Amino acid sequence: MSIYEILASRYTISMPSSYTLIYAIIAGLVPSFIWLFFWLREDATDSEPRSMLVGTFIAGMLAVIAALFVEKYISDMVSNESTRYIWWAATEEILKFIAVAIIALNSHYNDEPIDAMIYCIVAALGFAAVENMLFAMGPLSAGSIAESVVTGNMRFIGASLVHTVCSAVIGFSLGLTFYRHWIVKVIALLVGLSAAITLHAAFNLSIISTSGSDTLRVFAWVWAAVVILIVLFEEVKAVRPRTTIRKV
Repeated sequence: MSIYEILASRYTISMPSSYTLIYAIIAGLVPSFIWLFFWLREDATDSEPRSMLVGTFIAGMLAVIAALFVEKYISDMVSNESTRYIWWAATEEILKFIAVAIIALNSHYNDEPIDAMIYCIVAALGFAAVENMLFAMGPLSAGSIAESVVTGNMRFIGASLVHTVCSAVIGFSLGLTFYRHWIVKVIALLVGLSAAITLHAAFNLSIISTSGSDTLRVFAWVWAAVVILIVLFEEVKAVRPRTTIRKV
């Protein structure tokens, strides 16, 4: 479900109370912080500055605002539901990457192949945090604490990981070509973005075509992707500069 769809479907009611807002913020941030702690351990030997991590996380959160306007435009212009979900997925992946590019990729702290993956994941978790807040606010506003807890758990094991995996694929593409020519990096970026959009769109389309009882089956492939992501981290850690040996 896109940011625009969340707002359109859940906020026809009055503005939430301060308590609802606080609980929704907690529900959105806690899952992202848990995953953030988990993934940052992959770069524990040469961790990134906290200021850069915080800035990238906030940039990911702010990308939600841009996504809302773009997705509203797409909703007005595209009538086919499946096509809308594909364009919404593309919007979110591109905007998350732009957030990373603005804050982190041109920084001198982006000095090793694994850094691109870390920053992409951090931005994705910032984006997912706001999305989770909005998702939880609906049942909380209606006084349904149980539903909000279930919603939060499902977001924790599903949608948050989708954002993480998709953005990490882009970071992996950049990390794999860290020491290569800029043209190779651009090609890798386009391949990574295409793969991320495809994965995100596939998840969205699976969710809308799946009954509630089969939702966990859809999430199963997301968890399989997480296992693959852990392997990709090890691959990026092994990337080294290419050396040229001249024969005498």
